[in-house]
Amino acid sequence: MHTGQLLGSGRTADVYALDGSWVLRRYRDRSDTTEELAVMSYVGAFGFPVPRIGPPTEGARPTDLVLQRLTGPTLAEALPAGRLGAAEAGALLARLLRELHAIPPRVSTNPEDCVLHLDLHPENVMLTAGGAVVIDWSSAAEGPPGLDRAMSALTLARIALDPALPAGADVRPLLAALLAELADDGGASAADLALARTRQRQNPYLTEAERGRLDEAVELVLDSSP
Repeated sequence: MHTGQLLGSGRTADVYALDGSWVLRRYRDRSDTTEELAVMSYVGAFGFPVPRIGPPTEGARPTDLVLQRLTGPTLAEALPAGRLGAAEAGALLARLLRELHAIPPRVSTNPEDCVLHLDLHPENVMLTAGGAVVIDWSSAAEGPPGLDRAMSALTLARIALDPALPAGADVRPLLAALLAELADDGGASAADLALARTRQRQNPYLTEAERGRLDEAVELVLDSSP
């Protein structure tokens, strides 16, 4: 199968152009995408902004995802370019989390649960002409919304503590803005942060250096909370 131009690579997958309308997301470990597709279809039916799911493509692997081709920068690219500020970006992330958590669970019978993205951070938000679209649902699950808020905050704090972060790319204002926006929803509690730290520590795709910053990242979130 001819996949076309490589558009981007993440920790687990590569994204290739198929044509002007569709891309192919291919996991390098050939992960099963059944659950990811189910979650995207489910939240999309509620109007949550996810890429459209494309038709089966001849020659694609059963574990490949054919998705709508999105045009625009990621939130991570837009911030240093000055297309929006930390306050606006924090409000956007908080709104996306809030809208997602308003969707009832697809599988869980616990009424306190909701759909969780568990990896909602600036690199997984695309700013298209039609608005923000959330990508990469491979970590999605169901559970209490506080865990999702804590995962997003902890990821931002971990990035903020990265000594290799380019000059002028300070993430702390965004973290503070996100936490301020989430305060009325319960913010990121110490208990939720502990669960998020455990989950990230078990993530096989984090480097040892990233795992080593998790304790300090938890403290940064708590110190940055209003």
